[in-house]
Amino acid sequence: MPYLERDGDVHILHLGTRGEEVSENRFHPDMLTELDTLLDEVEAHDGPTALVTAATGKFWSNGLDTDWIFGHIGDLPAYLDSVHRLYVRMLTFPAATVAAVQGHAFGAGAMLALTNDFRVMRADRGYWCLPEVQLNMPFTVGMAALIRARLPIQTGVEAMTTGRRYGGADAVAAGIVERHVDDDAVLATAVEQAAALTATRGPNLAGIKRSLHTPLIAALETKTDESNFKFG
Repeated sequence: MPYLERDGDVHILHLGTRGEEVSENRFHPDMLTELDTLLDEVEAHDGPTALVTAATGKFWSNGLDTDWIFGHIGDLPAYLDSVHRLYVRMLTFPAATVAAVQGHAFGAGAMLALTNDFRVMRADRGYWCLPEVQLNMPFTVGMAALIRARLPIQTGVEAMTTGRRYGGADAVAAGIVERHVDDDAVLATAVEQAAALTATRGPNLAGIKRSLHTPLIAALETKTDESNFKFG
């Protein structure tokens, strides 16, 4: 399950289980609940802070928990809405957020990276990818809006319609991430960037983010049903 660490005033939210290097960090409902709890803890911190989202091993996040979905098809709309709520919370989080993408970020995990204010990616290994077109999976209204809002339009077209895998240098060139660095520098670089922004935390920052993302938030808050997402 996800856990928190501290580096000075910066909170580091690890998406995987402590000590586990092989997890794909997929969005099981229990993981989503725990992420919400940990974000509450960061928000409750008294004083300047910022947030880095990180992981270890091969994956940053492989997105939706398809094993869980196949066993709970009737719960899929509510499950997707819970993923959307996480996206909204990250987009409007009252502290600066930086994703330290050390491994693969695929599908809904790639979208989670986009909800951070800034992104640092490993240069030599790991891909950012939206494989839905290859998996014959549609995007929800909110997910499509997220990609349109957070990426250059031609990058969004390419990523959504071809399933291209972007390595670190390609991701910078495409406007998906701002920086690519060596593997052992990903987390440190993200923490350094976040540490420079700790003084901005607070309700004013949250309000600025909400105003920036108003149309996107409205799309993500659209209730998922058969009118905006085809099942099966």
